[in-house]
This record gives sequence, structure tokens and C-alpha cells, in this order.
Amino acid sequence: MTAAWREEPLGAVCQFINRGISPAYLEHGGVAVLNQKCVRDHVVNFDLGRRHDAAAKKVTLDRFVRAGDVLVNSTGTGTLGRVAQLREEPPEPTTIDSHVTIVRPANGLFRPEFFGYALVAIEEKIQQGGEGCGGQTELSRSKLAETYRIRFPVDLKAQERIVAILDEAFEGIATAKANAEKNLQNARELFTHHREVMLAAQPGWREAPLAELCSIKHGYAFEGEFFSAAGEYVLLTPGSFFEAGGYRERGEKTKFFVGSIPKDYMLSEGDLLVAMTEQAAGLLGSPLLVPESHRFLHNQRLGLVVGQAGVPWSNEFFFHAFNLMRVRQEIHAGASGAKVRHTSPGKIGLVRVPYPESVDEQRRIAAQLVDLSEECDRLVATYERKLTALDELKKSLLHQAFSGQL
Repeated sequence: MTAAWREEPLGAVCQFINRGISPAYLEHGGVAVLNQKCVRDHVVNFDLGRRHDAAAKKVTLDRFVRAGDVLVNSTGTGTLGRVAQLREEPPEPTTIDSHVTIVRPANGLFRPEFFGYALVAIEEKIQQGGEGCGGQTELSRSKLAETYRIRFPVDLKAQERIVAILDEAFEGIATAKANAEKNLQNARELFTHHREVMLAAQPGWREAPLAELCSIKHGYAFEGEFFSAAGEYVLLTPGSFFEAGGYRERGEKTKFFVGSIPKDYMLSEGDLLVAMTEQAAGLLGSPLLVPESHRFLHNQRLGLVVGQAGVPWSNEFFFHAFNLMRVRQEIHAGASGAKVRHTSPGKIGLVRVPYPESVDEQRRIAAQLVDLSEECDRLVATYERKLTALDELKKSLLHQAFSGQL
């Protein structure tokens, strides 16, 4: 550390570190109140705030946010520790709720923007400082003030130079991230778009209700006393499906069955299943091709889809047909249940799908879709790596800035 730099705990260089109020919410009027949703990606989003009835509960002057304040999320796993600075005065009188802490620097020690970057530089440390368990993790005012230290040059001109470098670099990184995120979204949507086009009705294709093309068999209600955290046979559940279709490996949440297995409920590789209960949003009607023989069990709430005798049927083709947006929407619309929606073989059977009458043609289309899916996955992975690299670059620049290397 050079003589031109100081290192101090936050409490020694701040005039105010405190959480906000427990709001008396209003739909209209009152004053704006920011919450944890408003603090993300080092930006304060006022549009996500709510309204507080200041007549019911007074807000002291020091709890109105002002330019230069840094807001720190102070509760909850996944939200705790996120920081963002107000570089400009808020558009109207605005306070914060009790899940957010205002960190206000002392006068004269900092260029305001430098102080904001100093908090961003220690954000990861703050995120690791929560105490408690589950979603109840908390970051106390005293811990924030006493545990976390920041480094800063005493010379304000030096702070200005660092801010200028970081502003320019971060603006470029933000542009690059926006482009990469747009490309990532396009890559994810590319496969869905092409599948819709490739499986739309073509000249020479037929269209029929699924009931004429296949049967759908309910699974077995396996006895809960034989469920296990380990074993040879995996008990498939709606949680084993991705919302967009396909088998989801569940890791430690995998459910095994160690009892005797009824006949005809052991699945084979390539069997087609459909989720008939919406265990989570988007799962209803989701299809899955069984990845391996003699390992997966056909559980209740899942339908085994089998082509009717004499009908040209390829599981691989109809896996994609079940994933068409219109098909999924119709399955969802025909389901029943208020909290958890359920469907049945009969209701699914009413949905009409177009298909080629040649199994070879069905397999050719399915193979093309597999190739396209793999290519889209490679594109997604590429843009995800770019986003990770940009985040690492940002961290590296902050490290250099606050270790005196800029």
C-alpha cells in the first residue's frame, strides 16, 4: 500500500449507514419506496418501487435517498449484498424499505462516483456476509459498518482519474454485454422458431386428433415407503421434465424406488412420456424421451404415449409435435384445477396435430431438429462464455483500480 492510499472500515468513512422503514403501502400517492428488486446489476430501478403512506408512518429526513448514496440489499439468499449507487438525485422524494440499507459517505473524503465503485468492488464479500439460514439471511448494520473495508487514494484528483477510466471501460462492457445477451436470446429462440416452421402442415401431410394417432397410458402409483435417495431405478416425476421438453437430471433431488416393480412400468430407451400435472409453471404437456432402458420407472401423473397400430408414428417426431406452441397451449387450456392444473389422456387426445404419413420422413425431420438443437446449444454456450468473460473483465478492472494498479 502506498502512502497516498488509505484503508478504513465503512463505518469510519460514512456519515450514515441504516436500513429503511417498514412501509405502509399505498397504491397511489404518498412517497416512493425502493425495495430489493430495485437494486440489480449496479443500477437503481425506480420503476419497480412502490408507494408509502407518509401520513401513517413518518419518514425521517436522513432516510430519503440522495445522489451519492449506495443502496445495499440486506436480506435474503440471492438478493443480499447487491449494491447500486444513485448518481443523480431521485426523480421525486424517495425512501427505502427495511430490507435495504443506505450507505452514505462522509463529506469531503470521496468523489461520489468513486465511492460507488468502491462498494461494487467489495460486493462479493458483502454477499458472503449474510447470517442466518435459507431465505432469512440478514446483513446487520453493525457488520456492514465494522467488517467491510474500502481502499481509496486521499487525493481526490486520483479518484477522478480512476472514475474516468472505469466509466469508459464499464460503458464498453455494458454495450458488449447487451449485444451478447441479445444474441444469447436470439440463439435460444432460433430452435423454437425453426421447429414451428418445420412442423407446420406441409403439402401431403395429414392432420388428426392425437386420440386417433396414439394411446396415452397412466403411470403407476408407486408406494412411498420404498422411495429412496439412492438406488438402481429412478422414479420419474413431472420434475424430471424441462419446461421446454426433455429429460432433466435432478442430481440430489432424484427419487429412487427400491421396492418390487409392477409389470409394464419399467421404461425403455426412446419411450415418449408427457407430464399430465403442472408441478411447476410450464410443465403441463411437456414431453420427454426416456434416455436409457431398464433404469427409469413410469410413475403416476405421467402419460406413456404409444402410436396406434397401423399409424405412421415416430416417437422422436411426435416429441417435437408435443412441444409446438399451439399444442402446449391447447393442452394447458383443456386442463382443470385451480392451484395445480391436471390433464388426462382424453383431453390430450382432442388436440389435433399435422404429420407426414411416412415414418422415414418423420425420422428425417426429427434428425434435422436434433442437429439444429445441437448447433443452437453451441451458440448459447458461446454467448454464455462471452457474458462470463465480460463479468470477469469487470472484476479484474475493479481489482486493479482498488489495488492501486490503475
